[in-house]
Amino acid sequence: MSAAAQSAATAFPKAALFDLDGTLLDSAPDMLAVANRMRAARGVGPMPLDALRPHVSKGARAMLGAAFPELDAAGRDGLVGEFLDLYEAELGLHGAPFAGVEAMLAKLEAAGCAWGIVTNKPEYLARKLMPLLGWETRCAVLIGGDTLAARKPDPLPLTVAAERIGLAAADCVYVGDDERDILAARAAGMASVAALWGYRLDHDDPLSWRADVMLETPTQLLEPGAWPATR
Repeated sequence: MSAAAQSAATAFPKAALFDLDGTLLDSAPDMLAVANRMRAARGVGPMPLDALRPHVSKGARAMLGAAFPELDAAGRDGLVGEFLDLYEAELGLHGAPFAGVEAMLAKLEAAGCAWGIVTNKPEYLARKLMPLLGWETRCAVLIGGDTLAARKPDPLPLTVAAERIGLAAADCVYVGDDERDILAARAAGMASVAALWGYRLDHDDPLSWRADVMLETPTQLLEPGAWPATR
């Protein structure tokens, strides 16, 4: 093994950036509470978690489509504001970090690796979550879906996140559970990890995303050798 390869196998990246919903945070129970409040207000019975869970990483409109399949795109668009308002009220009440996430973040911090969040969730909602999770002083950078002029799969949020922590994109690794995450990382010149523990529709094929690494659990990221090599 070369010296460079040996170093890569024993060291964490300089910085790790993460998607939020479906990667660090199992927020599906919060989203289910919102969907069922909206359904109840319209005289519709509750939906089960398994019916909503695969749609969470696709955003509010996708979740509304699962909750109200009879609506067309315009109808779903008209409910986004209500969905977000109710979600703010349910924020952090039902969900929690995925098993192994807290240990993994602590291991990164102990190794001197900065970590941050790049999500398509509106920034104000992501920021409200930080103190509820105890992450407000630990997260080195937070970019929301409305922070910049573009959102994932555009690479801009990832390149700006790297800049804000004083690194080049090539020095960072991005971890996400959706194809948009991997596309954004590749376009930014950033190594990527596909988080297979997250939310996926039945027809989603993570192999086709061409992430540098695919992992089954956050616990695997406790080992430096599990991370893809950076420059």
